[in-house]
Amino acid sequence: MYKKRHSPWLWIPSISATDQIPSAVVTFVATLMFIQFGADETLTAVYGGLLFLPWVLKSYLRSKVRNAGFYKRHLHIVELLVFLTLMGLAVYISEMHVRHWVLFLFLFAAGVFTAWHGLLLQMYYNRMLYPRQQKLYNKTKMLTTQVTMIITYGVLIIVAGGFEVFFRSYKKAWAMESTLVAGGFFIFCAINMFVLENPRIHNPYRYESLIGAFKNELQIVDRIKHKENLMAVIISAVFLLLPQALMFNTRVFYLLASRDDGGLGCSVQDVGFAQGTIGVVSFSLALALGRMLQSRYGERRLFWPMSVMLTLSPVFYLLMTLNPVDDIMVVCCMTFSAQFFFGFGLNVCASYIKFISGNRYRNTINYLYVPLVSGAMLLPMMASGWLCKQLGYETFFLINTLCAPVSWVALLACRARKILTSNE
Repeated sequence: MYKKRHSPWLWIPSISATDQIPSAVVTFVATLMFIQFGADETLTAVYGGLLFLPWVLKSYLRSKVRNAGFYKRHLHIVELLVFLTLMGLAVYISEMHVRHWVLFLFLFAAGVFTAWHGLLLQMYYNRMLYPRQQKLYNKTKMLTTQVTMIITYGVLIIVAGGFEVFFRSYKKAWAMESTLVAGGFFIFCAINMFVLENPRIHNPYRYESLIGAFKNELQIVDRIKHKENLMAVIISAVFLLLPQALMFNTRVFYLLASRDDGGLGCSVQDVGFAQGTIGVVSFSLALALGRMLQSRYGERRLFWPMSVMLTLSPVFYLLMTLNPVDDIMVVCCMTFSAQFFFGFGLNVCASYIKFISGNRYRNTINYLYVPLVSGAMLLPMMASGWLCKQLGYETFFLINTLCAPVSWVALLACRARKILTSNE
């Protein structure tokens, strides 16, 4: 019998941190970097949308990762690749004339490796722990993820703003911040070298070719395609996530833009505090609360309340454009409310995943949840910068808010509630 030498209380926080640090850099920190290094709103939104592409596609390679077998070895290799990419980014910013398209290439590479790492992490987690053990340690995993998000999204952005004031150069500030991120990530990688163990498994198919793995995934997709009412569910998911997709990047644009351009003129430190710290805390609390209420009262009862809250998240930014504020605490309160609506409402996507999987696979939600959400939001995210630039912030957030009732009509027209709750 295989005896584990290290307690999960030790390796779960470490491996979760190595997954979340680069994810935060790619999904949030990147937006600030693109803006400060000369990309306009249109191009920044396109870059931001493309950075989500690895998460959209990662589930298609799930069988290749599942059959790889040596998860510990592959985790270390991928973590090394992520570290080299982050360190290369820091060196590039500090030593070269920075071009935003080169930044995008570095960050896209980091996104690809991070998405691959996420799959490996989940496979490793499933191999090392039985389902009842996973239930015990899931809270530890979630808590570590949320703390890492707060530190990376918020604290490091605040520190970057402090560096900018100290050095009087945003280039030096981002070089220092990128070095800190790479250094922190390396520390957790080093810990993983000692605490992770290779699960003892025998899998004769671990040498399956990449083409073979992709064909297996296409077979799964083909089975899903034959589900009744699938197109109605996909359309309703796109409309449901449309308001949030449109504001994903533009909320940062609005906070950073000068008063003359219709924004609030916040500093990088203010954005880090309001969006990266207060916002992330609010999102995490709301996400956990939503899951708890779903398990207690059922998804069917909460489907419409969650859908309404998810689509109404932009209304708080509309209120700020109608009544511009100078107090950072008011900005924080509005951000807290918007992210609370987002986090609480996002739990409704679990109904979509259960419909697609048919409740047949225990871990299906782990592999389909992020690709579904990211895929539904991808194109609106990419278009949001151009729309915002053409319409102005006030009109943009007004239209964004008016997307909410359109989403409700789409849900009713597709009979999404009846379809999505039929398996409960």
